[in-house]
Amino acid sequence: MESDYGVPRDLSALQKSRSIYHPELPPCLQGTTVRVEFGDATTVADSAGAHAISQSFPHTYGQRLVHFLRATAKVHGAQIISDLPAMRVGVVFCGRQSPGGHNVVWGLHEALKIHNPKSILLGFLGGSEGLFAQRTLEITDNILSTYKNQGGYDLLGRTKDQIRTQEQVNAAMAACNALKLDGLVIIGGVTSNTDAAQLAETFAEAKCSTKVVGVPVTLNGDLRNKFVEANVGFDTICKVNSQLISNVCTDALSAEKYYYFIRLMGRKASHVALECTLQSHPNMVILAEEVAASNLTIFDLTKQICDAIQARAEQEKYHGVILLPEGLIESIPEVYALLQEIHSLLRRGVSVDKISTQLSPWASALFEFLPPFIRKQLLLYPESDDSAQLSQIEIEKLLAELVEAEMNKRQKEGSYKGKKFNAICHFFGYQARGSLPSKFDCDYAYVLGHICYHILAAGLNGYMATVTNLKNPSNKWRCGAAPITAMLSIKHDGRAMTIGKPLVHPATVDLRGKVYELLRQNARKLLLDDIYRNPGPLQFEGPGVESRVVSLCVEDLDYMGRIKELNEYLDKVRSIVKPGCSQDVVKAALSAMSSVTSILSVMSSNGSSA
Repeated sequence: MESDYGVPRDLSALQKSRSIYHPELPPCLQGTTVRVEFGDATTVADSAGAHAISQSFPHTYGQRLVHFLRATAKVHGAQIISDLPAMRVGVVFCGRQSPGGHNVVWGLHEALKIHNPKSILLGFLGGSEGLFAQRTLEITDNILSTYKNQGGYDLLGRTKDQIRTQEQVNAAMAACNALKLDGLVIIGGVTSNTDAAQLAETFAEAKCSTKVVGVPVTLNGDLRNKFVEANVGFDTICKVNSQLISNVCTDALSAEKYYYFIRLMGRKASHVALECTLQSHPNMVILAEEVAASNLTIFDLTKQICDAIQARAEQEKYHGVILLPEGLIESIPEVYALLQEIHSLLRRGVSVDKISTQLSPWASALFEFLPPFIRKQLLLYPESDDSAQLSQIEIEKLLAELVEAEMNKRQKEGSYKGKKFNAICHFFGYQARGSLPSKFDCDYAYVLGHICYHILAAGLNGYMATVTNLKNPSNKWRCGAAPITAMLSIKHDGRAMTIGKPLVHPATVDLRGKVYELLRQNARKLLLDDIYRNPGPLQFEGPGVESRVVSLCVEDLDYMGRIKELNEYLDKVRSIVKPGCSQDVVKAALSAMSSVTSILSVMSSNGSSA
């Protein structure tokens, strides 16, 4: 199978057209000279965890924010990296395949060759296992030619997603040393970038010369924080799924006799389900975050859906489309507790056919209540991060069965007088992962690849490539890098009552945020009015080509830009309030600064990260 990696592909006419598309770099990265501005030292959002994180990452905690500027930019203290020796860099796909990943490799390779043609980029074959085994493919223009702007991860492939155990970390370091790598670029999501932070710290402690860089690439869209506005692949996934959903909506409206239950990707967070709802306007979406926040049981969810169906029946509507995230099953409290018992027994070596006899009485009762197909799926061995195999658990079929039973019961009792309920279930889990990436994801990934080079050229370790101001055209994007340690947090798990290790935690849907508020404002109309919307297939030319996901346009982002703007104001204050200025100027500055610092001290002590 290894011989299949990087082989030229037989491209369709559309694929050929996409392969010759060349993304443009933002002005700050154009040309052969880039200026680097080092900002202030970073901290973490939750001050309570700062000490523990700094103790765990003494070599990489508190590093400074970095901005990349045009060579002509006149910024005090910014410097041009003029020494550009040939570099040897490794790149590895560590997360689940996400459209646009190939363009990170392309951008990195191009930047390496532009700045020193003798530089070499090695791709590790088969993900982290290829890294451990030192299986590599030298990336060349010829190899890249049929992978530019293409979906999937088949250029290099991927296997396991974690570099977590001491044995794995040692194997990764041994590979970097043996191959004499100056840099290792890890492409992936929250788990992969947590591992990148740990690798960077371990390498620094061991005085390994390889610098580690992370890239935010995940279809779940959950690697979001102050520094990372979007993830490569999320734009494509949502657009492709939204077209499929809208096609189903049109079918529902045409036949007027089916309810479609559609499960979407999204493990710990429901960003994909929420965004697809905003794009395609199905009748209903149930977010895992809502369920967890309200402690809704499986019976609460069944009643909620049945009440919605009954409300539509009163308007003579017997069809509809309901979206569900795959992570919903773990957000239902009693099902999550059942899964915890099952996983505990599995890890202790209890055979699958004996599990049901060793469950606690309440868990056994719930287990026996569930349909046989769900019982079988719940017994699957958990993933490496201890979560259930969510893609294999058909929550959409479970809810469809429970809703059908409840609607039949209501019909017998006479509380429901409409037509018989009919359900059709879908799981849109894999249909979008190998899609041709959208123009946005092509551009974004390519730019991130270039940024990875500049991070390494600046000699930085433990950083993530970042681009902000993404809702605007690419010529206004701001390029930089942030220490991954500034994205770490230590969470108290209320379910397990334990304190976790420092991790890059997945960002869940903010139930107080602007995007969720937009959903709530329109929920009634979506439910009853059939305002289905078809965004159509991915656009590579024409009016839809520059469109962004709704959530990116609604959210109030550009944290990095605000930090720069704040520093500019502080510099202005310093330039005005100098020894020799008037007494009134000094008094005014003191009064304003005193008020500001008092407010900020209170906000910081309350752990505000808004």
